[in-house]
Formats: sequence, C-alpha cells, structure tokens
Amino acid sequence: MRLDYALHMTNQVPVLLVCDDEFAPVYAKAGDAGADLRSVENLIIPNGARSLVRTGVRIALPEGYVGLVHPRSGLALKHGITVLNSPGTIDAGYRGEIMVTLYNSGTDDFEVKVGDRIAQLIVQEFAQARFIRVEKLPDTDRSESGFGSTGSR
Repeated sequence: MRLDYALHMTNQVPVLLVCDDEFAPVYAKAGDAGADLRSVENLIIPNGARSLVRTGVRIALPEGYVGLVHPRSGLALKHGITVLNSPGTIDAGYRGEIMVTLYNSGTDDFEVKVGDRIAQLIVQEFAQARFIRVEKLPDTDRSESGFGSTGSR
C-alpha cells in the first residue's frame, strides 16, 4: 500500500513572502523539509573563496519560528560548494533579503547563474531557553566525556 504523506500534512506554517514569482522558495518534492533558494545574480566563486549570494527573497516568519539556511548536498558533492555558516539563521524579526554565504572548497572556480538553486530554507519551530544559574549541574552517565566518547563504531 502506498501512503501519500503530503496529502496529510497538517503542520504547515504561514510565511509571508516578498519576491518575484520565479525566485519564491519551492519544495522540490512532496514532504521535503527544505525549500530551494535561488540566486538572482550571476557570479563566479573562485576556488578557496566565499561569496555572499543574493536570493531576492524577503520573508516574515511567525514568532516562535526560525528560518535555517542549509547547503544543497548535490552542490557539496559535485562541486565542493557549501553554506559557510551552516545553518544560517533567519530570526522572525528579520525583514531584509535572504543572502547566502557560499564557500567553494573545490579545486575549480564555480559559476553561479541567475535561477540556480544555491541553498535550502527550512522553517522550524523553536523554544527559547530560560537560563538558570546553578553551582553544579546534575550528573549523567556521559558526564564530561566529549568527542569520540561513545566509541569508534
């Protein structure tokens, strides 16, 4: 039996959007978490360099939500292109254009063309922490063990 999860999505969040139609974030497939962001400019990112790429998209998120800008796996694998400050954070109060800092870790210069998909936008609900100052933290099985503390496999 085939289940079509997209028909039963009840967790949609209204996000106000200002942009040209062809640059609106789009989910490539039903049920995707990330909506593609596209470049509104042509540019070259030299190997080993970073560039701020404009998307032409401005959004208004509801309070209690954040926009997270993630790399696209295909760009990373094929060209060594990633979002440098991944994930980039878009706070609900921000009203400026979403811009993406792309980094070229590849060996060749990378050409970005108008309309190219450059990153993914994920909208996520969050909770703000209420920081409570204490003298000692509760003990756990892990305690202060850090990197590699759970083994190699």
